[in-house]
Amino acid sequence: MAYTLGQIAAKEAAVQPTEPIQEIRERLSKAGSVVVLTGAGISAESGVPTFRGADGLWKNFRAEDLATPEAFARDPRLVWEWYNWRRELIATTQPNPGHQAIAEMEARHERFLLITQNVDGLHRSAGSRKLLEIHGNIWLVRCTACGLVEENRDVPIALPPSCRACRGLLRPHIVWFGEALDEKTLDQCMGALASCDVLLIVGTSGVVYPAASFAPIAKAAGAFVAELNLDPTPQSPLVDVSIRGRAGHLLPQLLQEGAAPDRQP
Repeated sequence: MAYTLGQIAAKEAAVQPTEPIQEIRERLSKAGSVVVLTGAGISAESGVPTFRGADGLWKNFRAEDLATPEAFARDPRLVWEWYNWRRELIATTQPNPGHQAIAEMEARHERFLLITQNVDGLHRSAGSRKLLEIHGNIWLVRCTACGLVEENRDVPIALPPSCRACRGLLRPHIVWFGEALDEKTLDQCMGALASCDVLLIVGTSGVVYPAASFAPIAKAAGAFVAELNLDPTPQSPLVDVSIRGRAGHLLPQLLQEGAAPDRQP
């Protein structure tokens, strides 16, 4: 199903106040540089499971028990079975109006960066190009022997998959628990945060580091920081504006220049 920016959720749990939406709009209209940070919440609106907690069980394993180098070393086939299952689920999803609004935001700002913690690739599908996928991408594979990184959209994928160049064992190109983020990618994030005028934090719990440190870093550098999330987070008291709601409902409103915010029953 294809979405447009005009397709918003029919009902929202609460009516959003006019002033915060308008303030973010005005800040965006004057911003020379914009950074957007997204988390699992925006993808959940497209039907992507979070794979954590009670809803994250798979064959009695937790994500934290499978997404590790140690788990892959013990049983690469089991880990790949889990990732194949995830790929099959994600393959049925599509970007929602929140993803599309961020892509449009990129088109409106010459200096723009999207930082996403999500690995599902939906931002790319929506048209985002100036982005850093700091935790990797589930549609990329990396050879454990020669290091080659390539896109692979096979569903199902061969179990376990092998490198076309050297026949070495492939692994998901994902940053697992216990692994460090790519240093160059992190440096790019820090540079953008230190120089942006506006930081939007969308659909993230605010507890996973280093992303959880991005709001105070941008705030200390003088940026206007706004949070859009269904629930309050540890970041909520630190930001300039915190609005409760769905990304697919709120983000398109930020692009409606001169229009009154959509107040739904």
